[in-house]
Amino acid sequence: MSSFGDFISLSDVCDVQTAKLIQHEVSDGIIAPGYDADALEILKAKKKGNYNVIKIDPSYKPEPIERKQVYGVTFEQGRNEFVINEELLSNMVTENKEFPESAKIDLMIALITLKYTQSNSVCYTKGGQAIGIGAGQQSRIHCTRLAGNKADNWYLRQCPKVLNLPWKEGLKPVDKDNAIDLYIGEEYMDLLADGAWERLFTEKPSVFTAEQKREWLDGNTGVSLGSDAFFPFGDNIERAKKSGVEYIAQPGGSIRDENVIETCNKYNMAMCFTGMRLFHH
Repeated sequence: MSSFGDFISLSDVCDVQTAKLIQHEVSDGIIAPGYDADALEILKAKKKGNYNVIKIDPSYKPEPIERKQVYGVTFEQGRNEFVINEELLSNMVTENKEFPESAKIDLMIALITLKYTQSNSVCYTKGGQAIGIGAGQQSRIHCTRLAGNKADNWYLRQCPKVLNLPWKEGLKPVDKDNAIDLYIGEEYMDLLADGAWERLFTEKPSVFTAEQKREWLDGNTGVSLGSDAFFPFGDNIERAKKSGVEYIAQPGGSIRDENVIETCNKYNMAMCFTGMRLFHH
């Protein structure tokens, strides 16, 4: 979502098709295991030759102890080498004990994401991708709300009312992206005010009302949610439900685990306890 300062990371060799997609996106750099010759030429020309292209060193081994210095005090923690796999999802604690294969994949993606994000953190996933990440917050419910709002934003962008906005010809993707963000948000009149909408649209779009947004969001189902530490209260589950969550993976271990489980049962959600905290600071 960052317009500037982002890096693209690939898990496979960058081919020409991928390079052409990246060519027209706002980005400051890329790191990948390798690059096809033609793909490399495309990327080298990006940003007038100033695009940062890095090749991953497969032999690199990070230090086993991570260190961070804050005002003269050095903090140390062991590097998290914990392996995320399907076995983590076997301890089902709710009445609904079924994770479909798609949910298992989404939950593992969520847990891998949480392994590398700053705590406190939660991650919403669907269709093999992260759709909302809330990291570095002071409380679990703030994580859940923040990530849930991002997941809602992701889904609202797929509404036909948004997809069919009457754009003017020749607009840059970043201009459209920023306009959509305003349109689906609370400050939509900044976009739809007279003198403003004319710069982007051929005709004035109608307001995307709160009722219309809620109706569309209610159609979002099959969402998975992972947490890097236990949910202390059922309010996290209540918020997750509003964003279509049906499957949850969390460490467990709260003195209010039963309250969290009961809230999941109320909505027929399936939840497992992984037994592993994925805190990272």
